[in-house]
Amino acid sequence: MYRVMYKDAYQYVADRDGIFYYVRRVPHDVKQHYASSRISFSLRTKSHQSALRAAKSVTQRLEDYWLGLRLQQMDIPAIHLVKTDDMEDTSPLMMDAVEMYLSIKGKDERTFIRTARRNGEYVSKVLGNRPITSYSSSEAAQFRDWCFEQGMNINTVKRVFASVRSIINLTMREHGIEGSNAFSGTFMPDRGDASTRQPIPTDKLRTIQQRCQATDDEPRWLVALISDTGLTVRGCWAF
Repeated sequence: MYRVMYKDAYQYVADRDGIFYYVRRVPHDVKQHYASSRISFSLRTKSHQSALRAAKSVTQRLEDYWLGLRLQQMDIPAIHLVKTDDMEDTSPLMMDAVEMYLSIKGKDERTFIRTARRNGEYVSKVLGNRPITSYSSSEAAQFRDWCFEQGMNINTVKRVFASVRSIINLTMREHGIEGSNAFSGTFMPDRGDASTRQPIPTDKLRTIQQRCQATDDEPRWLVALISDTGLTVRGCWAF
């Protein structure tokens, strides 16, 4: 049986069958770093005074260690104001990452290229064209709010974030960069403004097809085929 001896600051000393132990619960905010919710180990002494001195030393070391863990979990305030030369972050800049992403993907679709560059420019405009691992989760939330302020609905914002995440993730893998992507896991509120695409009415499709038949040239054949089959433009060209 443990008998915890609450005395002054040394409240974590417990007596078990004449041997003193250090017993303490792990603080809630650092629990994820531990396999157990409680720390308990022998101080290897039967002397009360020696146990108190040892407990004081252990407590100080634990508090210093936990402080380090807490600081690691904090976003650094005003990180964008720190001079690049003073930072050890050598990861590619955002717009360089965009070009690398497009080069690796090797897609020549103008829409894909334009979208990737536009989303990269959004980030650079709001947060600065900085090393991709220098962005913080709080800055990603700031970027989300800016997107909403520009009139984007929730679906559009999600697509922007998906594009930015892909750009950063691929660049980090290619460079062997360790760390997390600040744009992953950003909370997206349910704003109720998501738009649902409605199908084109059947009578409208019939009118389009009739006019395509009347004109009878290759572009109209393509439109008629798409309206009748639902194929993409690329799929139609494969015929």
